[in-house]
Amino acid sequence: MIMASQVLQKPAEPTISARLAKNVRRHVLERVIEFILMLAALSAVATTISIVVILLYESFTFFEHVSLWDFLTDTQWTPLFENAHYGILPLVSGTLTTSAIALAVAIPLGTIGAIYLSEFASHRTREIVKPILELLIGVPTVVFGYFALLFVTPLLQRIFPELPGFNMLGPGIVMGIMIIPYISSMAEDAMRSVPMSMREGSYAMGATRFQTAIRVVAPAAISGIIAAYILGISRAVGETMVVALAAGQQPNLTFNPMESAATITAYIVQVAMGDLPHGSVGYQSIFAAGLVLMLMTLTFNIIGHITRKKFRETY
Repeated sequence: MIMASQVLQKPAEPTISARLAKNVRRHVLERVIEFILMLAALSAVATTISIVVILLYESFTFFEHVSLWDFLTDTQWTPLFENAHYGILPLVSGTLTTSAIALAVAIPLGTIGAIYLSEFASHRTREIVKPILELLIGVPTVVFGYFALLFVTPLLQRIFPELPGFNMLGPGIVMGIMIIPYISSMAEDAMRSVPMSMREGSYAMGATRFQTAIRVVAPAAISGIIAAYILGISRAVGETMVVALAAGQQPNLTFNPMESAATITAYIVQVAMGDLPHGSVGYQSIFAAGLVLMLMTLTFNIIGHITRKKFRETY
């Protein structure tokens, strides 16, 4: 009888905590929070789409008056003159030259800084140096512009007396200094994510700390390092105030860093702050220049994405 009663006894119903029980108010609140988060995510997408649509619309209007062939091949950019020319090459050359100088400064120094912080610096040193280095990101770019114009350029003129007051060398160097924290921080994070077992295996084989950093850690973190480089390239190509203040605003088709030249961003600032009437061809030229800048940045990002995907390591 006891065994039968035990068999026929109903199992005890599980008790649910009051905190886990269904709560209409909490359910509605969670749905509201999800909706707000979704709007926040979609806002970035909507902003990007709006920018692209505006650039394309205004650029098509511009190209109704200017030949695309002349825009891509003409070696003069004088949209504000009576005899207007709309060749984008002088602005592209200025942008590429200043960006190349900036990357020549930022990539080596940023990579060396990342290797030191990741592999050689003590925990205390890293906690002090890295925040100080990242403080450079918060400095307004107009400050860097005046730093290039009033300090770096006069310093370079002592070395190169023929260097003009407006040139691409000084702003390029300052842009490189400005980009160092971006590259150093991202590359250091990528190196720190490499498993310690790989370092220990290298040490067990008799490698030094420097050999381990160069031949084991850096190759293992190459995808993150490349991502840091691409971010630096995008930052250099899109920089505005440094080149607008210190590189000059005269379009010049040259790759000589000792000469002055205008970049795409500097020209956009020059026209946007001018007195050109809205709807004129000269005013619409800033949208065509902006479209070229966007395509350049998009190209670099696509190359970086393909490269990261090719060399990506999963641990």
